[in-house]
Amino acid sequence: MKNRLKKLQFILFDVDGTLLSDEGNIGSETIRLTKELKQRGVQFSFASGRLHSALIGFADQLELQVPLISLDGCLIKSNFDGKVIFESFVKEKYVTKAVNYADKFLLNIALCHTDAIYYTERNSAVPQILDKYGARYEEVESLEPFYNETLEVVFAGDNKNSINFIYNRLTFPYATGLNTSMFKSQRKSSLYYLEVRRKGSSKRTGFLRLLKYLKIKVRNSAVIGDWYNDLSLFKTNALKVAVANAVPELRRNADITTSGNNNEDGVAEFLEMVLKAKKDK
Repeated sequence: MKNRLKKLQFILFDVDGTLLSDEGNIGSETIRLTKELKQRGVQFSFASGRLHSALIGFADQLELQVPLISLDGCLIKSNFDGKVIFESFVKEKYVTKAVNYADKFLLNIALCHTDAIYYTERNSAVPQILDKYGARYEEVESLEPFYNETLEVVFAGDNKNSINFIYNRLTFPYATGLNTSMFKSQRKSSLYYLEVRRKGSSKRTGFLRLLKYLKIKVRNSAVIGDWYNDLSLFKTNALKVAVANAVPELRRNADITTSGNNNEDGVAEFLEMVLKAKKDK
């Protein structure tokens, strides 16, 4: 393990529940250790379900110049110069179909783009009911001008049957090339969500695309996370790290599990291990 830590060139952080405390802060030790490891040639980035715009402040705090993976792999974009490494848009015909379904069943709908989430006056509850931390919301007169370059379509409502119907209509055989995910809100028990993205994007594919761009071998990288959407990262040959508050499935597949959780700066515990290995001759 010591030799593996010594050879690390790249570390990928999940953000919410891993890098950030429940109050939304990066631990002071993580900030210090990230800076010191960067001086020793280690590069860092994020893989998050957040929009790119909601990651910029944290990237600036850690002075990251490596492209960031947002919306669970739908977009890989540099915070430093704005260069897009990869983007995966939902086909316009499916965005149109989604908006029509939302109107028909009176469900809230929003279109997620690189830097903002767009919604109309009819969907004015969107900023309050969507779990998109740190995102910028923008009310627009019509969603139609934003049908193109949509990275994700999100439905929200309390009519489970209606959302389930739309879920079925946006999956095979009625639609192809989409990833659809229906789930119940953790904060509001009566609320259901349906997220629609283009097929082929995940944190894992985003991670592998980013490593190829950086010309770094998977074996010389590490991933650290806490939640179910991090499981795909744990299906690679990277060094797999789970913070103490991670879900059981993640901890079972981890090479290292920190003793500290996200509120105890568990990430710093792992970074200290890496720094110690690199200092030892």
